[in-house]
Amino acid sequence: MSKIDFIRGEMVKAMKAKDKARKDVLSLLLAELKNVEINNRTPLTDEEGDQVVLKQIKQLKETLSMTPADRQDIIDECNFSISVLNEYAPKMMDEDEIKKVIDETLSELSIEKPSPADKGKIMRVLMPKVKGKADGKLVNEVLAGYMK
Repeated sequence: MSKIDFIRGEMVKAMKAKDKARKDVLSLLLAELKNVEINNRTPLTDEEGDQVVLKQIKQLKETLSMTPADRQDIIDECNFSISVLNEYAPKMMDEDEIKKVIDETLSELSIEKPSPADKGKIMRVLMPKVKGKADGKLVNEVLAGYMK
């Protein structure tokens, strides 16, 4: 079952349960998934679907960061939308899993003790391995820990 069909089914469940807020979030996600599929002119892959979900979550977090504290309605709406979208987002790697990938990458590049000068070379090889599976900020922090 494609991501579009799955989200459509979840949206129907929300409509039947008369959960308008959840239906609205899923409706926006479904529209974005369809737009990506139309723009690519090919059926959406699971990985592309996951990227769309992660992009939506990132945009909502940016909105939250720019929202004034006195606009509680917007804050609540963004937090609810993020919680719904997190149900459909891929499981992200934790710090231990990232460390394993970094160790593999360092041995692949024959680097025993990475220095700040090696960071660019390491990231070029590392990021494609964790793209869509780990938060880039966390990967950067973990790698910085290796360079101390």
